[in-house]
Amino acid sequence: MAVYRFSHDVITIPRSKHGESRYIPINSTLRETLKQLRKSANSPYVFPVDPPDRWFPEVCGKAKIKGLTWHCLRHTFASRLVMAGVDLRTVQELMGHKTITTTMRYAHLAPKHLADAVERLVSSTSNATSTGQNLTPQTEAMAVA
Repeated sequence: MAVYRFSHDVITIPRSKHGESRYIPINSTLRETLKQLRKSANSPYVFPVDPPDRWFPEVCGKAKIKGLTWHCLRHTFASRLVMAGVDLRTVQELMGHKTITTTMRYAHLAPKHLADAVERLVSSTSNATSTGQNLTPQTEAMAVA
């Protein structure tokens, strides 16, 4: 079971699938959501009744959301972190992955994010062949050739 400690803004997983404890930092939005949940449930656990894999499919069905699993949320979390500019090593730590290879499988990028990445190469002060270096006419001719 996951335990949320308000004093540390951390979700504690006493025993992860690797058999170790995990400590997951949370953001302000999740903190406020958990405070609201805590008002209605008197429990130190994030999910005091059933784990999400038991109730999540039913909730998605009622909301008419097809093909979404609890596990999909992990992919979304990793992808959004990467698209927000968080480095892969930090994402690996947050996801609890032992290897960076596993993290890379989770960190899918949205097509718009990829398009935005290449658009960063365009600026008002450069052109497609400029490297930003001051070249002599001879070295510039060689660079173009």
